[in-house]
Amino acid sequence: MVPIDYGLLRFIWWALLGLLLIAFAVMDGFDLGAAMLQPFVARTDSERRVLVNSIGPVWEGNQVWFILGGGATFAAWPALYATSFSGFYIAMILVLGALILRPVAIAFRSKLDARAWRRTWDWLFFIAGVVPSLVFGVAFGNLFLGAPFKFDDALRPDYTGGFFELLGPFPVLCGLTSIAMLAMQGGAWLAIKADGIVAERARGAAISAAGALVALFTFGGLWIAFGIDGYVIQSPIDPSLPSNPLVKTVARETGAWLRNYGIHPWLAAAPAVGYAGAILAAIFLRVGRDVLAFVASSLGVAGVIATAGFSLFPFLLPSSTDPRSSLTVWDSSSSPTTLFIMLIGAAVFLPAIVAYTGWVFHIMRGKVTAKEIEGDVHEHY
Repeated sequence: MVPIDYGLLRFIWWALLGLLLIAFAVMDGFDLGAAMLQPFVARTDSERRVLVNSIGPVWEGNQVWFILGGGATFAAWPALYATSFSGFYIAMILVLGALILRPVAIAFRSKLDARAWRRTWDWLFFIAGVVPSLVFGVAFGNLFLGAPFKFDDALRPDYTGGFFELLGPFPVLCGLTSIAMLAMQGGAWLAIKADGIVAERARGAAISAAGALVALFTFGGLWIAFGIDGYVIQSPIDPSLPSNPLVKTVARETGAWLRNYGIHPWLAAAPAVGYAGAILAAIFLRVGRDVLAFVASSLGVAGVIATAGFSLFPFLLPSSTDPRSSLTVWDSSSSPTTLFIMLIGAAVFLPAIVAYTGWVFHIMRGKVTAKEIEGDVHEHY
């Protein structure tokens, strides 16, 4: 007998999935952002080595949040995992390829002292930062539009879309928003960890990215409010029923994605934090308060992602083909026993991961300098 109500368990795992996505965007986001900024803030070989070594010791630990998010989706929301991977598999292969390419570029770049060799790995490192950042944003954009799938009476998913159909104007706007957001995060990180001219250029790049994020976030919000039909459940909801997405009625209405903010006005704190974080990050970078800038940038990232999550709730993957087939928090989860056992595991391992991550960052504290790298060729990339 599971001691927690099934509906509450589902809600807890929706919140945990959101926290894992935010943790991934904040932690691995500065790795991706630093890679994207490399051509713009590091122009000599020495400067590029400073940039690479600023994330080299921590990128593996940061990526654990991506693995946890994927694992949680697989175990807690199997229907979401199966359906989304059926439709977005080319996009996911691109992301996985880029995530694999990044450590290879970090490890191999400095193995040979040849200009062509290093320039090649520099560009691959840049691509490894841009592609995941763009694809994650495009994926979020398609959630607002709905994916072209439906279930038959045996709950077998049928996805009818193609890869290039994912690249509509609104998803591309969301992809650019993601790039601006993670470039801000990467620039704020480099302002702390890099030295000299690299840190100075990173501050300027992060300020520009913060401005772009504010503009794109605003444009995206207006588009959602007036240019996109959202989804709303019209039938009664019983959060404790067994998972079956076909037992509900769903309609599409203009402005429905803002419906939750009308019912619960406190949710407006999420976009407010998104704006405030980006603006404060730019201000703190301008006056040289780099640590505060990184904290503000991280809050901005959390605010933007929470805004998307609050808007979509309770939908996880809306269906544009058959709105009734849309997957929601209440009709696509694992059993209560599975969710409860997973919750016990999360209560044990998440604090351990946070503690381990904090210890690693404490050990690796301090700036990475060109002098330090040149003086020790064996322990630096």
